[in-house]
Order: sequence, then structure tokens, then C-alpha cells
Amino acid sequence: MRLWQETVLLLRDNQRFLQLLSQIEGIATRVLAIGMLLVVIVAIIDLGRILTVELFSPPLGQFSFELVKIFGLFLNVLVALEILENITAYLKTHVSSQIVELVIVTSLIAIARKIIILDISQPETVAKLLGLAIAILALSASYWIVRRLNYRRRP
Repeated sequence: MRLWQETVLLLRDNQRFLQLLSQIEGIATRVLAIGMLLVVIVAIIDLGRILTVELFSPPLGQFSFELVKIFGLFLNVLVALEILENITAYLKTHVSSQIVELVIVTSLIAIARKIIILDISQPETVAKLLGLAIAILALSASYWIVRRLNYRRRP
């Protein structure tokens, strides 16, 4: 019965309810950060393993793995690090315009990764490139707008 009364009081008091939501949000963000950190560590270990195998297997110093795929693996780690940075920025500050700026940069890196690993031998490559170009233009315009707004707000 007491738990029920506490729950009703919590739901009636907006300030207490918002504090509870904020605490839950903080816990969820920390869990996401730890999960992303694990993803980054595993991705770096995987990249190191692939590089070691590729560099030290005959013929020595040459990649049998496509170089583009290796670049893709590096960029996967970079995108994961950017996502981790987004999460930590969210923990540090709740200024949405700064977080939006980081998310746009992360999106641009992800699209650049997609362009780098794009298989140009496929027939639908031109359509994909056109779509990626439109996405880059839209994200670049968004970044410019958000960056200008952030610059104006700084003291």
C-alpha cells in the first residue's frame, strides 16, 4: 500500500517525476556508453587481428584482403568512436544544439565510409552515389546552420 501511495505522489509531483526520469535517462546513457566502449574495443582487436594476418601472411607486406575493406574497418572504428563521443557529450552537457552538431558530423563520417567502401562494379552504384551526394548536401547544410547558431550563442 505504501509503495502505491509513493507512486501516486511521484506521478502527481512533476518535479519529482522529472528527477526520476532524469536519473533513469542518466543510467541508460551510461549503459549505452559502456556498451559502445565494448564495441570499440572489440572492433579495434578485430582490426588488429586482420591487419596482423594480412601483413604477416605470404606474400609479406601485401594485402590479399581488399584495401577498401581495410579502410572500411578503420572507418567502422572511427564511427563507433564518434558515437561514443556523442554519448559522452550527452552526459557532459544537455545543450541539444551541440549534440546535434556532433550527430551531424558522425553522420557525415558514416556516409564518407559508405562512399569509400562502395563497390563501383555494381550496376546500382550511380543511384547510390546520387543518394549519398544528396544526403551529404543536406547534412552539410544542416551542419552549417547548426554551427552558425552555436557560434552566435557563445559568449
